[in-house]
Amino acid sequence: MKIYTKTGDHGETSLYGGKRVRKNHARINAYGTTDELLAHIGLIRDQKINPIFQADLLEIQDRLFTIGAELAADPDKTKLKRPNLYQSDINFLEDQIDNMEKDLAPMKNFVLPGGHQTVSFCHIARCVCRRAERTVIDLSEETEVSELIVVYLNRLSDYLFVLSRKIAAELKAIETPWKPKEDNNS
Repeated sequence: MKIYTKTGDHGETSLYGGKRVRKNHARINAYGTTDELLAHIGLIRDQKINPIFQADLLEIQDRLFTIGAELAADPDKTKLKRPNLYQSDINFLEDQIDNMEKDLAPMKNFVLPGGHQTVSFCHIARCVCRRAERTVIDLSEETEVSELIVVYLNRLSDYLFVLSRKIAAELKAIETPWKPKEDNNS
């Protein structure tokens, strides 16, 4: 199998199922952004973090590959075999969020991203996750998309935020609260 096929040299690519579409099609943006998120999560997983988080992130990467496969599939080919996303995948994220939050101080302010490189990687992944969610919503305005995908991405961004806080706590990194400046022009 060759890596380069030259079939995309004129701005088109194939969906799973063979249909050709432009590379800027909403479906390509959706699964491309999901793929970008998957790579950012790999970057977090490669850091020196709690092995429990590494295992959770590996599971999340698997689920993102599942989402990518669903988004990359030609919607007109309903008989294509592809993996499924389940409510239990969303429950997994919610359970992990609840477990991490048990030991965290309650939030009193928004938190500025930073404090440690790994924490910043979590925030970058969270932002990419939000963008992936927006691209999937854009796609859903053109064609049917499983609601579970939107819910999963929404919950995953919450997970990544809480993970950033949990890693910051474990690394004893400083969380910088956002404090809006007072309006001196009044």
